[in-house]
Amino acid sequence: MKFHLAMTRLGVFFTLGAYICWGLFPFYFHALQSVGAVEILAHRILWSLVIVAGILLVLRRGAWIKSVVSQPKVLGLFTLSALLIGCNWGAYVYAIVSDRTIEASLGYFVNPLMSVAIGALFLGERLSRWQWMAVALAATGVIWITIQTGTAPFLGLFLAASFAFYGLIRKIAPLGSLEGMALESVLLAPLALGYMLWLNADGQLVFANSGWDMKAMLLLAGPISTIPLLLFASGVRRIPYSTVGIIQYISPTIVFFIGLYAFHEPFSIDMFVGFVFIWCAVIVFTVDSIRRSKAVKANINQRVSDQH
Repeated sequence: MKFHLAMTRLGVFFTLGAYICWGLFPFYFHALQSVGAVEILAHRILWSLVIVAGILLVLRRGAWIKSVVSQPKVLGLFTLSALLIGCNWGAYVYAIVSDRTIEASLGYFVNPLMSVAIGALFLGERLSRWQWMAVALAATGVIWITIQTGTAPFLGLFLAASFAFYGLIRKIAPLGSLEGMALESVLLAPLALGYMLWLNADGQLVFANSGWDMKAMLLLAGPISTIPLLLFASGVRRIPYSTVGIIQYISPTIVFFIGLYAFHEPFSIDMFVGFVFIWCAVIVFTVDSIRRSKAVKANINQRVSDQH
């Protein structure tokens, strides 16, 4: 019992650490504003590959490579997931360096709701009436922002959609998180390296033309990208998924407050009203997730009791 409790606490600690790291990302990317979103993305891909490949080498977990190479369907799935996560990373970096941090937070508030909707559309998963209500509230918030401001939050919606579809593919793809990230990085690396070589040939590669302080900042893109993923992968195995569902909103909340108070981005009353709808959707969705999780747990306990 004590061991299980210790593992649960460790899981909460790791998962909290992952989402807090993700929430603090804007400070890092904002400090690299002079570099440009695409070069930052290229560094993130290449140095992540170096870190993940090193970890796999130390752990001697390379047996999966041979099986993946012989399965074109798996390679195809991961090519698609690599493109989706690459576009998601790029859009997120662009949002931060172009002073649209608050809009980025909107995307990650909406993301779990979009994942549920995609699950219903593509996997035939049935939504409860409370889940439908949450989706409807979030959609109302987005529509309100679009009508009142005259512009839809396309960047935030793209972040939500790209990550939701990425999650859908990773749900059916037969590789662990570390191996999957390594394969995605390998598939994206030629594009990242090609872009950096093109910039260098044109004399515009910031990494080559900057001092050691900027070089160090760009090299940090590797551990900054991989450490939260490792924390998440380690934590999520130790705690109920409903707990993850609550913790995940820490990240967009931090991002929102960074955009509002640290970067002083504009936040009109119309945007506020739209966000209120979205926050209400989050509350409904989270309460329903907790309720459903408790019902499943009670059902399992009842079955175990009946067997005895």
